[in-house]
Amino acid sequence: MHENRTVYPARKAQQYVQVQDTVTKYDSVALVRMEKIRASQVLQLRKDLKGEVKFVGIKNRVTVKALEQTGITRLIPSIRGQCMLLFTNMSPFRLGIILRKNKVMLPARGGDIASVDVVVESRNTGIAPGPMLSEFKEANIPTKIDQGTIWISKDSVPVKKGEVINEKLAAMLGKLDIKPIEATLVLDAAMEDGVQYTREELNIDTEAVIDGLVSAHQEALNLSVEAGYVTPENITQILVKASGSAHSLSVQSGYVTAETGEATLALAHSHAVSLSEAASEYDPQ
Repeated sequence: MHENRTVYPARKAQQYVQVQDTVTKYDSVALVRMEKIRASQVLQLRKDLKGEVKFVGIKNRVTVKALEQTGITRLIPSIRGQCMLLFTNMSPFRLGIILRKNKVMLPARGGDIASVDVVVESRNTGIAPGPMLSEFKEANIPTKIDQGTIWISKDSVPVKKGEVINEKLAAMLGKLDIKPIEATLVLDAAMEDGVQYTREELNIDTEAVIDGLVSAHQEALNLSVEAGYVTPENITQILVKASGSAHSLSVQSGYVTAETGEATLALAHSHAVSLSEAASEYDPQ
């Protein structure tokens, strides 16, 4: 017969208390999925964000129970698979931006997708001739033997961004100390002041937003100039445009001023020459 457990392992009990206690000390709590995250990546981020973000690896069932007791239940449906909680006083959106900026390049494993074009530069590999020669050949990396080692004789790109890296190539790149996998932590969900944010809401493309703002500003500026709506930002452009229009109108109408006299006379001369040529070609018969 199943009985409700009354005694829990010390580690789980400690985490239960830790989650409950930590939640009350920070303004925001965020969740990261760890399925494709490597320990070296998290270690570096812990160092970079020390004092600003607290990283807590969790046991899901223990964490769910702890959050239920604190009233933060909206985050619970997102807790599945291997997860980690991040506690911080900064906005989840700012945390997401910081995490995306803290990208690290990692060695490839068989089956990984290349994050960048993998460039293997010509150089001395320091690897003795042997089975590796055939692996270089399979990867279409030109080599030669010189001074008892394998030299890459020409820059090559054995795999392009978005392509799969097989196990042999991954091992070779590792020996060459080439790291083609870009890794970053991505927030899967977060809560701040009782408001929950989804993965889509948190992972904002800041470059696209900036480009959009720049484009909108330029379009607004162009519209205000065309409409003649004067602001401190566009007054110079409006005056330049008005001056150009007035100059053109004066020249086309033959109204001579100190500023337009030369252009007006040049236009009149051009018209006279055209008329003269037309008259000389006229044959009344």
